[in-house]
Amino acid sequence: MNTPRIESRRASTRVRSPIIVNQLGAEVRAALADHWSRPLIIDHPADRPAWEVAPEADVLLTRPLAGWNKAPADKPAGWPFGLRWIQTASTGIDFFPAWLLDGPVVTVGRGISADPIAEYVLAAILGFEKRIHEIRPRSREQWKIAPLGSLSGKTIGIAGFGAIGRAVAERVRPFGVNTRVLRRSAWPYVVPGIEPVDSIEQLVEVSDHLVLALPATTKTARLINADVLARAKKSLHLINVARGRIVDQSALLQALDEGRIAGATLDVTDPEPPLDGDPIYDHPKVVLTPHVSWTGGEDAKRLADKTLVNLDAYAHGVPLADVFDKNLEY
Repeated sequence: MNTPRIESRRASTRVRSPIIVNQLGAEVRAALADHWSRPLIIDHPADRPAWEVAPEADVLLTRPLAGWNKAPADKPAGWPFGLRWIQTASTGIDFFPAWLLDGPVVTVGRGISADPIAEYVLAAILGFEKRIHEIRPRSREQWKIAPLGSLSGKTIGIAGFGAIGRAVAERVRPFGVNTRVLRRSAWPYVVPGIEPVDSIEQLVEVSDHLVLALPATTKTARLINADVLARAKKSLHLINVARGRIVDQSALLQALDEGRIAGATLDVTDPEPPLDGDPIYDHPKVVLTPHVSWTGGEDAKRLADKTLVNLDAYAHGVPLADVFDKNLEY
Protein backbone atom coordinates (compact mmCIF):
# COMPACT_ATOMS: atom_id res chain seq x y z
CA MET A 1 0.00 0.00 0.00
CA ASN A 2 1.27 3.46 -0.82
CA THR A 3 2.01 5.65 2.15
CA PRO A 4 -0.92 8.06 2.64
CA ARG A 5 -0.24 11.74 2.22
CA ILE A 6 -1.57 12.58 5.66
CA GLU A 7 0.64 12.77 8.71
CA SER A 8 -0.53 11.93 12.21
CA ARG A 9 -1.01 14.59 14.84
CA ARG A 10 0.80 12.24 17.18
CA ALA A 11 3.92 12.78 15.13
CA SER A 12 3.56 16.52 15.74
CA THR A 13 3.55 17.21 12.01
CA ARG A 14 1.13 19.19 9.98
CA VAL A 15 -1.99 17.26 8.95
CA ARG A 16 -2.85 17.39 5.29
CA SER A 17 -6.59 16.95 4.86
CA PRO A 18 -7.76 14.07 2.66
CA ILE A 19 -10.02 14.90 -0.25
CA ILE A 20 -12.95 12.49 -0.16
CA VAL A 21 -15.53 11.78 -2.85
CA ASN A 22 -18.66 10.72 -1.00
CA GLN A 23 -21.22 8.46 -2.70
CA LEU A 24 -22.65 7.16 0.59
CA GLY A 25 -25.12 9.88 1.49
CA ALA A 26 -25.67 12.65 4.00
CA GLU A 27 -25.38 10.58 7.20
CA VAL A 28 -21.89 9.37 6.33
CA ARG A 29 -20.93 12.89 5.26
CA ALA A 30 -22.07 14.31 8.61
CA ALA A 31 -20.06 11.70 10.51
CA LEU A 32 -16.88 12.46 8.56
CA ALA A 33 -17.18 16.23 8.60
CA ASP A 34 -15.85 16.57 12.15
CA HIS A 35 -12.96 14.14 11.76
CA TRP A 36 -9.71 15.46 13.18
CA SER A 37 -7.97 15.22 9.79
CA ARG A 38 -10.27 17.97 8.50
CA PRO A 39 -11.26 16.22 5.29
CA LEU A 40 -12.55 18.06 2.27
CA ILE A 41 -15.70 16.15 1.30
CA ILE A 42 -17.01 16.28 -2.25
CA ASP A 43 -20.58 15.01 -2.68
CA HIS A 44 -20.70 13.08 -5.91
CA PRO A 45 -23.48 14.35 -8.23
CA ALA A 46 -26.24 11.74 -8.61
CA ASP A 47 -26.35 12.19 -12.37
CA ARG A 48 -22.62 11.60 -12.86
CA PRO A 49 -21.22 8.06 -13.38
CA ALA A 50 -19.74 6.65 -10.19
CA TRP A 51 -16.29 6.26 -11.74
CA GLU A 52 -16.02 9.88 -12.89
CA VAL A 53 -14.52 11.14 -9.64
CA ALA A 54 -12.80 14.42 -9.01
CA PRO A 55 -9.16 13.91 -10.11
CA GLU A 56 -7.83 15.70 -7.03
CA ALA A 57 -9.53 13.23 -4.64
CA ASP A 58 -7.49 10.59 -2.84
CA VAL A 59 -10.39 8.73 -1.17
CA LEU A 60 -13.59 7.33 -2.70
CA LEU A 61 -16.54 6.15 -0.58
CA THR A 62 -18.92 4.15 -2.74
CA ARG A 63 -21.55 1.42 -2.94
CA PRO A 64 -22.94 -0.85 -5.70
CA LEU A 65 -26.13 1.23 -5.87
CA ALA A 66 -24.09 4.24 -7.00
CA GLY A 67 -24.46 2.90 -10.53
CA TRP A 68 -21.56 0.48 -10.88
CA ASN A 69 -23.80 -1.98 -12.76
CA LYS A 70 -23.41 0.36 -15.76
CA ALA A 71 -19.62 0.62 -15.52
CA PRO A 72 -17.62 0.00 -18.72
CA ALA A 73 -15.79 -3.29 -19.06
CA ASP A 74 -12.49 -1.51 -19.63
CA LYS A 75 -10.82 0.87 -17.22
CA PRO A 76 -11.76 4.49 -18.00
CA ALA A 77 -9.03 6.80 -19.19
CA GLY A 78 -7.13 8.25 -16.25
CA TRP A 79 -8.50 5.82 -13.67
CA PRO A 80 -7.78 5.73 -10.72
CA PHE A 81 -6.77 9.38 -11.01
CA GLY A 82 -5.37 10.38 -7.59
CA LEU A 83 -7.24 7.75 -5.55
CA ARG A 84 -5.29 5.89 -2.90
CA TRP A 85 -8.11 4.28 -0.97
CA ILE A 86 -11.62 3.08 -1.88
CA GLN A 87 -14.13 2.20 0.85
CA THR A 88 -17.17 0.21 -0.26
CA ALA A 89 -20.41 -0.11 1.67
CA SER A 90 -20.91 -3.73 0.60
CA THR A 91 -19.20 -6.86 1.84
CA GLY A 92 -19.26 -8.49 -1.58
CA ILE A 93 -17.38 -6.93 -4.48
CA ASP A 94 -18.98 -8.82 -7.37
CA PHE A 95 -21.14 -5.83 -8.30
CA PHE A 96 -18.02 -3.81 -9.13
CA PRO A 97 -15.91 -3.98 -12.32
CA ALA A 98 -12.62 -5.84 -12.05
CA TRP A 99 -10.60 -2.70 -12.71
CA LEU A 100 -11.95 -1.07 -9.53
CA LEU A 101 -10.08 -3.73 -7.55
CA ASP A 102 -6.82 -3.36 -9.44
CA GLY A 103 -5.18 -0.24 -8.11
CA PRO A 104 -5.90 1.64 -4.87
CA VAL A 105 -6.45 -0.24 -1.63
CA VAL A 106 -10.10 -1.38 -1.44
CA THR A 107 -11.78 -1.92 1.94
CA VAL A 108 -15.20 -3.54 2.28
CA GLY A 109 -18.18 -3.13 4.57
CA ARG A 110 -17.71 -6.49 6.26
CA GLY A 111 -20.12 -7.01 9.15
CA ILE A 112 -22.07 -3.77 8.74
CA SER A 113 -25.38 -5.49 7.95
CA ALA A 114 -24.86 -8.70 9.90
CA ASP A 115 -27.58 -7.98 12.46
CA PRO A 116 -30.45 -7.11 10.08
CA ILE A 117 -29.51 -10.01 7.81
CA ALA A 118 -29.51 -12.39 10.77
CA GLU A 119 -32.95 -11.09 11.78
CA TYR A 120 -34.16 -11.72 8.23
CA VAL A 121 -32.86 -15.29 8.45
CA LEU A 122 -34.61 -15.84 11.78
CA ALA A 123 -37.86 -14.47 10.31
CA ALA A 124 -37.51 -16.82 7.33
CA ILE A 125 -36.93 -19.84 9.59
CA LEU A 126 -39.82 -19.06 11.91
CA GLY A 127 -42.09 -18.17 8.99
CA PHE A 128 -41.35 -21.53 7.37
CA GLU A 129 -42.06 -23.46 10.57
CA LYS A 130 -45.12 -21.52 11.80
CA ARG A 131 -46.79 -20.71 8.43
CA ILE A 132 -48.85 -17.92 10.01
CA HIS A 133 -49.85 -16.34 6.70
CA GLU A 134 -50.69 -19.68 5.09
CA ILE A 135 -53.10 -20.89 7.79
CA ARG A 136 -55.04 -17.66 8.18
CA PRO A 137 -58.77 -18.49 7.85
CA ARG A 138 -60.76 -16.27 5.52
CA SER A 139 -64.13 -17.80 6.35
CA ARG A 140 -65.85 -19.80 9.09
CA GLU A 141 -65.46 -22.92 6.98
CA GLN A 142 -61.67 -22.48 6.93
CA TRP A 143 -61.46 -22.25 10.73
CA LYS A 144 -59.57 -25.49 11.29
CA ILE A 145 -56.72 -26.63 13.47
CA ALA A 146 -53.52 -26.89 11.44
CA PRO A 147 -50.36 -28.32 13.02
CA LEU A 148 -47.40 -25.98 13.08
CA GLY A 149 -43.72 -26.77 12.98
CA SER A 150 -41.17 -26.24 15.73
CA LEU A 151 -37.52 -25.34 15.88
CA SER A 152 -36.79 -27.47 18.93
CA GLY A 153 -34.47 -30.28 17.96
CA LYS A 154 -34.08 -29.07 14.36
CA THR A 155 -30.67 -28.64 12.75
CA ILE A 156 -29.63 -25.23 11.44
CA GLY A 157 -26.82 -25.43 8.92
CA ILE A 158 -24.74 -22.33 8.25
CA ALA A 159 -22.41 -22.19 5.27
CA GLY A 160 -19.96 -19.40 6.03
CA PHE A 161 -19.01 -18.23 9.50
CA GLY A 162 -18.14 -14.58 9.10
CA ALA A 163 -20.05 -11.79 10.80
CA ILE A 164 -23.40 -12.89 9.30
CA GLY A 165 -22.94 -16.56 10.12
CA ARG A 166 -22.00 -15.75 13.71
CA ALA A 167 -24.98 -13.41 14.09
CA VAL A 168 -27.33 -16.13 12.84
CA ALA A 169 -25.84 -18.70 15.22
CA GLU A 170 -26.34 -16.36 18.18
CA ARG A 171 -30.01 -15.78 17.33
CA VAL A 172 -31.03 -19.40 16.81
CA ARG A 173 -29.28 -20.72 19.93
CA PRO A 174 -32.19 -20.01 22.36
CA PHE A 175 -34.58 -22.12 20.25
CA GLY A 176 -33.01 -25.44 21.23
CA VAL A 177 -31.57 -26.18 17.79
CA ASN A 178 -28.51 -28.08 16.70
CA THR A 179 -26.10 -25.81 14.84
CA ARG A 180 -23.73 -27.15 12.20
CA VAL A 181 -21.29 -24.83 10.45
CA LEU A 182 -19.09 -25.02 7.39
CA ARG A 183 -16.36 -22.40 7.22
CA ARG A 184 -13.67 -21.73 4.62
CA SER A 185 -10.70 -21.66 7.00
CA ALA A 186 -9.64 -23.97 9.78
CA TRP A 187 -11.31 -23.62 13.18
CA PRO A 188 -8.79 -21.94 15.49
CA TYR A 189 -10.84 -22.78 18.58
CA VAL A 190 -13.96 -24.62 19.69
CA VAL A 191 -17.16 -22.55 19.65
CA PRO A 192 -19.63 -23.76 22.31
CA GLY A 193 -22.87 -25.06 20.85
CA ILE A 194 -21.53 -25.32 17.28
CA GLU A 195 -20.42 -28.47 15.53
CA PRO A 196 -18.14 -27.97 12.51
CA VAL A 197 -18.65 -29.97 9.33
CA ASP A 198 -16.10 -30.67 6.60
CA SER A 199 -18.09 -30.22 3.40
CA ILE A 200 -21.24 -28.73 1.91
CA GLU A 201 -22.45 -32.28 1.23
CA GLN A 202 -22.16 -33.16 4.89
CA LEU A 203 -23.95 -29.94 5.85
CA VAL A 204 -26.88 -30.42 3.47
CA GLU A 205 -27.37 -34.01 4.63
CA VAL A 206 -28.14 -32.94 8.21
CA SER A 207 -29.76 -29.51 7.84
CA ASP A 208 -33.46 -28.72 8.19
CA HIS A 209 -32.71 -25.06 7.51
CA LEU A 210 -29.57 -24.24 5.53
CA VAL A 211 -28.32 -20.63 5.55
CA LEU A 212 -25.93 -19.53 2.82
CA ALA A 213 -23.68 -16.75 4.12
CA LEU A 214 -20.62 -17.28 1.95
CA PRO A 215 -18.84 -14.78 -0.29
CA ALA A 216 -19.29 -15.18 -4.04
CA THR A 217 -15.99 -16.46 -5.40
CA THR A 218 -14.88 -18.80 -8.15
CA LYS A 219 -14.84 -21.56 -5.54
CA THR A 220 -18.38 -20.97 -4.29
CA ALA A 221 -20.09 -20.47 -7.68
CA ARG A 222 -22.86 -23.10 -8.05
CA LEU A 223 -21.85 -24.59 -4.73
CA ILE A 224 -25.48 -25.63 -4.31
CA ASN A 225 -26.05 -27.77 -7.39
CA ALA A 226 -28.01 -30.85 -8.45
CA ASP A 227 -25.51 -33.28 -6.92
CA VAL A 228 -25.51 -31.48 -3.58
CA LEU A 229 -29.31 -31.15 -3.51
CA ALA A 230 -29.64 -34.88 -4.22
CA ARG A 231 -28.12 -35.50 -0.78
CA ALA A 232 -30.43 -33.13 1.08
CA LYS A 233 -33.09 -34.02 3.62
CA LYS A 234 -36.62 -33.73 2.26
CA SER A 235 -37.30 -31.27 5.08
CA LEU A 236 -34.60 -28.89 3.85
CA HIS A 237 -35.45 -25.19 3.74
CA LEU A 238 -32.71 -23.29 1.88
CA ILE A 239 -32.11 -19.63 2.77
CA ASN A 240 -29.79 -17.60 0.56
CA VAL A 241 -28.69 -14.19 1.86
CA ALA A 242 -25.30 -14.33 0.15
CA ARG A 243 -25.20 -14.14 -3.64
CA GLY A 244 -27.44 -15.70 -6.27
CA ARG A 245 -24.66 -17.38 -8.23
CA ILE A 246 -23.83 -19.63 -5.28
CA VAL A 247 -27.00 -21.58 -6.17
CA ASP A 248 -27.83 -23.36 -9.41
CA GLN A 249 -31.39 -22.02 -9.62
CA SER A 250 -32.56 -24.51 -12.23
CA ALA A 251 -31.41 -27.40 -10.06
CA LEU A 252 -33.04 -25.78 -7.02
CA LEU A 253 -36.42 -25.37 -8.75
CA GLN A 254 -36.28 -28.94 -10.02
CA ALA A 255 -35.56 -30.25 -6.52
CA LEU A 256 -38.52 -28.26 -5.21
CA ASP A 257 -40.81 -29.47 -8.02
CA GLU A 258 -39.88 -33.09 -7.36
CA GLY A 259 -40.36 -32.75 -3.59
CA ARG A 260 -36.74 -33.55 -2.82
CA ILE A 261 -36.48 -30.47 -0.61
CA ALA A 262 -39.23 -28.57 1.19
CA GLY A 263 -38.73 -24.90 0.37
CA ALA A 264 -36.47 -21.92 -0.26
CA THR A 265 -36.23 -18.33 0.88
CA LEU A 266 -34.17 -16.31 -1.58
CA ASP A 267 -33.11 -12.72 -1.05
CA VAL A 268 -30.65 -12.95 -3.93
CA THR A 269 -30.90 -14.47 -7.41
CA ASP A 270 -28.86 -15.03 -10.54
CA PRO A 271 -29.41 -12.91 -12.55
CA GLU A 272 -30.63 -10.19 -10.24
CA PRO A 273 -33.41 -9.37 -10.71
CA PRO A 274 -34.66 -12.51 -12.50
CA LEU A 275 -35.90 -12.05 -16.05
CA ASP A 276 -39.62 -11.61 -16.66
CA GLY A 277 -41.31 -14.98 -16.92
CA ASP A 278 -38.80 -16.74 -14.67
CA PRO A 279 -40.73 -19.44 -12.73
CA ILE A 280 -38.98 -18.36 -9.56
CA TYR A 281 -41.43 -15.44 -9.27
CA ASP A 282 -44.50 -17.64 -8.85
CA HIS A 283 -43.09 -20.86 -7.44
CA PRO A 284 -45.32 -22.00 -4.52
CA LYS A 285 -42.36 -23.24 -2.49
CA VAL A 286 -40.21 -20.13 -2.90
CA VAL A 287 -40.32 -16.97 -0.80
CA LEU A 288 -38.59 -14.35 -2.94
CA THR A 289 -37.46 -10.92 -1.72
CA PRO A 290 -35.62 -8.23 -3.74
CA HIS A 291 -32.22 -8.23 -1.98
CA VAL A 292 -33.45 -6.35 1.09
CA SER A 293 -32.20 -8.49 3.97
CA TRP A 294 -29.44 -5.97 4.73
CA THR A 295 -31.92 -3.14 5.34
CA GLY A 296 -33.79 -2.19 8.50
CA GLY A 297 -30.88 -1.74 10.86
CA GLU A 298 -28.53 1.11 11.65
CA ASP A 299 -26.49 0.27 8.58
CA ALA A 300 -25.73 3.91 7.74
CA LYS A 301 -24.37 4.53 11.24
CA ARG A 302 -22.34 1.34 11.19
CA LEU A 303 -20.96 2.22 7.79
CA ALA A 304 -20.02 5.67 9.05
CA ASP A 305 -18.35 4.17 12.13
CA LYS A 306 -16.35 1.70 10.03
CA THR A 307 -15.32 4.45 7.64
CA LEU A 308 -14.18 6.64 10.55
CA VAL A 309 -12.01 3.83 11.91
CA ASN A 310 -10.37 3.42 8.53
CA LEU A 311 -10.02 7.18 8.08
CA ASP A 312 -8.08 7.26 11.34
CA ALA A 313 -5.83 4.48 10.05
CA TYR A 314 -5.39 6.18 6.69
CA ALA A 315 -4.46 9.46 8.34
CA HIS A 316 -1.95 7.73 10.61
CA GLY A 317 -0.42 5.73 7.77
CA VAL A 318 -1.19 2.36 9.34
CA PRO A 319 -2.93 -0.66 7.71
CA LEU A 320 -6.64 -0.33 7.01
CA ALA A 321 -9.26 -2.79 8.27
CA ASP A 322 -11.25 -5.22 6.10
CA VAL A 323 -9.02 -4.89 3.05
CA PHE A 324 -10.19 -6.82 -0.01
CA ASP A 325 -7.83 -9.72 -0.78
CA LYS A 326 -7.62 -10.52 -4.49
CA ASN A 327 -6.29 -14.01 -3.78
CA LEU A 328 -9.21 -14.89 -1.49
CA GLU A 329 -11.70 -12.90 -3.63
CA TYR A 330 -13.28 -11.28 -0.57
